Amino acid sequence: QVHLVESGGGLVQPGGSLRLSCVASGVTLDDYAIGWFRQAPGKAREDVSCLTSDGSTYIADSVKGRFAVSRDNSKNTAYLHLNSLKPEDTAVYYCAAGQSVHAILTLREEYHYWGQGTQVTVSS
Repeated sequence: QVHLVESGGGLVQPGGSLRLSCVASGVTLDDYAIGWFRQAPGKAREDVSCLTSDGSTYIADSVKGRFAVSRDNSKNTAYLHLNSLKPEDTAVYYCAAGQSVHAILTLREEYHYWGQGTQVTVSS
């Protein structure tokens, strides 16, 4: 059984940083593209990033230059690094895994497995 578990969310002041983790069990993340999505209250879930198994990377324009993605295959864990946070970054952040070696995946239906989400709140 596959599980993805996010952690690292919390309350942070504008301009602050967080690192979100996505730990996988029942699947080897190295074989998958890892996506991060977020959903703010009253809004649709939107894509934030994608890191394919061969290292291709996509970062959404709304967070480009502030967010980054990485993975540690030895820990079967992916990370989303959030920097220079703004109040509009407040959302529940989800990680997801989809099968792609090179192609960037940005659509929810392209991902097979999802975590339960972690709340990020940016407020002074």
